[in-house]
Amino acid sequence: MHFLSDELDSYVTQHSENEPELLAQLNKETHQKILAPRMLSGHFQGRVLSILSKIIHPTTILEVGTYTGYATLCLAEGLAENGTIDTLDNEEELFDFQRKYFDKTIWAKQITQHLGEALDIIPKLTKKYDLVFVDADKENYINYFHLIVPMMNKGGIILSDNVLWSGKVLEEVRSNDITTQILLEYNRLLKQDPRVETILLPIRDGLTVSRVL
Repeated sequence: MHFLSDELDSYVTQHSENEPELLAQLNKETHQKILAPRMLSGHFQGRVLSILSKIIHPTTILEVGTYTGYATLCLAEGLAENGTIDTLDNEEELFDFQRKYFDKTIWAKQITQHLGEALDIIPKLTKKYDLVFVDADKENYINYFHLIVPMMNKGGIILSDNVLWSGKVLEEVRSNDITTQILLEYNRLLKQDPRVETILLPIRDGLTVSRVL
């Protein structure tokens, strides 16, 4: 998941903003109680999400893939007054875990959880979004993109996580490795689609920033 040496990664983290106490608690409890804690955005990427959200100052945020809510709360830090977050996940057993932490923040009433398949939920949303974070099942990234772009405000930002896929995008792809094949296609799409301008940042497992034109 990391392409920097441990020493350099530690230096970068130490010279970035500190992890807020509540998020440190969420991070710890996720590692203690939840399967696959590596899916958590974590301290450094969380601070990246936070500062991008603060720069954008969105009124509407859509998150595809809540997991335990760490990234949700990082994005909420830049939310405009009376702004809203719609966060989608299909893991029912994580719903109460997420809510517990959401309810400890000033954004509790601004965060709406949607339980179910994102491909079913997204078409039913009626908002126009300023900021979207895509971090769910990678095999649907292209489907999500085509659904989301028409729902974006002009100048809105789409963030896509895990686009370097542990470096597999540089390796010979096995015929049965559908996920890597789709991520390669997705990365080409973000580069070539005339509706967006894109930069791929080698942060953690790869984070793409796409601005809707």
